Amino acid sequence: MSENTEWSTEQTDEIKDRILTALETVIDPELGIDIVNLGLIYEVELATDGFCTVKMTLTTMGCPLADVLTDNIYQALKDVPEVTGSEVKLVWYPAWTTDRMSRYARIALGIR
Repeated sequence: MSENTEWSTEQTDEIKDRILTALETVIDPELGIDIVNLGLIYEVELATDGFCTVKMTLTTMGCPLADVLTDNIYQALKDVPEVTGSEVKLVWYPAWTTDRMSRYARIALGIR
Protein backbone atom coordinates (compact mmCIF):
# COMPACT_ATOMS: atom_id res chain seq x y z
CA MET A 1 0.00 0.00 0.00
CA SER A 2 1.29 3.47 -0.75
CA GLU A 3 2.41 5.87 1.93
CA ASN A 4 0.08 8.49 3.41
CA THR A 5 -2.98 6.34 2.74
CA GLU A 6 -6.02 7.60 4.56
CA TRP A 7 -7.97 4.72 6.01
CA SER A 8 -11.45 4.93 7.40
CA THR A 9 -11.97 4.04 11.04
CA GLU A 10 -13.41 0.70 9.94
CA GLN A 11 -10.41 -0.02 7.72
CA THR A 12 -7.98 0.93 10.48
CA ASP A 13 -9.81 -1.32 12.94
CA GLU A 14 -9.71 -4.20 10.44
CA ILE A 15 -5.97 -3.73 9.87
CA LYS A 16 -5.36 -3.61 13.64
CA ASP A 17 -7.35 -6.84 13.99
CA ARG A 18 -5.09 -8.45 11.39
CA ILE A 19 -2.04 -7.10 13.22
CA LEU A 20 -3.28 -8.73 16.44
CA THR A 21 -3.95 -11.96 14.55
CA ALA A 22 -0.36 -11.84 13.25
CA LEU A 23 0.90 -11.21 16.80
CA GLU A 24 -0.99 -14.31 17.96
CA THR A 25 1.58 -16.31 15.99
CA VAL A 26 4.31 -15.10 18.37
CA ILE A 27 4.55 -17.76 21.06
CA ASP A 28 6.25 -17.30 24.42
CA PRO A 29 8.67 -20.27 24.34
CA GLU A 30 8.59 -20.76 28.10
CA LEU A 31 4.80 -20.82 28.45
CA GLY A 32 3.75 -22.07 25.01
CA ILE A 33 1.03 -19.41 24.72
CA ASP A 34 0.92 -16.49 22.29
CA ILE A 35 1.78 -13.00 23.50
CA VAL A 36 -1.71 -11.61 22.78
CA ASN A 37 -3.52 -14.16 24.95
CA LEU A 38 -0.88 -13.77 27.64
CA GLY A 39 -1.85 -10.11 27.81
CA LEU A 40 1.62 -8.85 26.94
CA ILE A 41 0.38 -6.52 24.17
CA TYR A 42 -0.74 -3.23 25.71
CA GLU A 43 -1.35 -1.16 22.59
CA VAL A 44 -1.09 -1.23 18.80
CA GLU A 45 -0.76 2.11 17.03
CA LEU A 46 -1.02 2.41 13.26
CA ALA A 47 0.05 5.62 11.54
CA THR A 48 -1.47 6.73 8.25
CA ASP A 49 1.78 5.83 6.48
CA GLY A 50 1.49 2.23 7.71
CA PHE A 51 4.10 2.47 10.47
CA CYS A 52 3.05 0.25 13.37
CA THR A 53 4.11 0.74 16.98
CA VAL A 54 3.51 -2.14 19.37
CA LYS A 55 3.63 -1.38 23.08
CA MET A 56 4.16 -4.50 25.10
CA THR A 57 5.47 -5.74 28.38
CA LEU A 58 7.09 -8.93 29.60
CA THR A 59 6.10 -11.21 32.44
CA THR A 60 9.27 -10.19 34.33
CA MET A 61 11.68 -7.28 33.95
CA GLY A 62 14.72 -9.48 33.45
CA CYS A 63 13.04 -11.79 30.95
CA PRO A 64 15.80 -13.35 28.81
CA LEU A 65 13.38 -13.78 25.90
CA ALA A 66 12.89 -10.07 25.15
CA ASP A 67 15.05 -10.15 22.02
CA VAL A 68 13.51 -13.38 20.75
CA LEU A 69 9.97 -12.06 21.21
CA THR A 70 10.67 -8.69 19.61
CA ASP A 71 12.40 -10.34 16.63
CA ASN A 72 9.38 -12.62 16.22
CA ILE A 73 7.04 -9.62 16.40
CA TYR A 74 8.93 -7.85 13.61
CA GLN A 75 8.74 -11.02 11.53
CA ALA A 76 5.01 -11.49 12.16
CA LEU A 77 4.21 -7.89 11.20
CA LYS A 78 5.83 -8.42 7.80
CA ASP A 79 2.81 -10.62 6.96
CA VAL A 80 0.45 -7.64 7.21
CA PRO A 81 0.68 -5.85 3.83
CA GLU A 82 -0.38 -2.43 5.13
CA VAL A 83 2.44 -2.34 7.69
CA THR A 84 5.32 -0.42 6.12
CA GLY A 85 7.58 -0.48 9.18
CA SER A 86 7.37 -1.28 12.85
CA GLU A 87 8.75 -0.59 16.28
CA VAL A 88 8.35 -2.52 19.51
CA LYS A 89 8.35 -0.47 22.70
CA LEU A 90 8.73 -2.28 26.00
CA VAL A 91 6.69 -0.71 28.78
CA TRP A 92 6.60 -1.63 32.44
CA TYR A 93 3.52 0.25 33.60
CA PRO A 94 1.05 -0.98 34.38
CA ALA A 95 2.91 -4.04 35.58
CA TRP A 96 1.83 -7.32 34.00
CA THR A 97 -0.22 -9.70 36.14
CA THR A 98 -2.07 -12.90 35.35
CA ASP A 99 -5.28 -10.80 35.35
CA ARG A 100 -4.27 -9.59 31.86
CA MET A 101 -4.40 -13.14 30.45
CA SER A 102 -7.31 -14.26 28.28
CA ARG A 103 -9.63 -17.05 29.37
CA TYR A 104 -7.91 -19.30 26.81
CA ALA A 105 -4.46 -18.68 28.34
CA ARG A 106 -5.77 -19.20 31.87
CA ILE A 107 -7.31 -22.55 30.93
CA ALA A 108 -4.19 -23.65 29.02
CA LEU A 109 -1.98 -22.84 31.99
CA GLY A 110 -4.39 -24.12 34.64
CA ILE A 111 -4.87 -20.70 36.27
CA ARG A 112 -8.24 -19.74 37.74
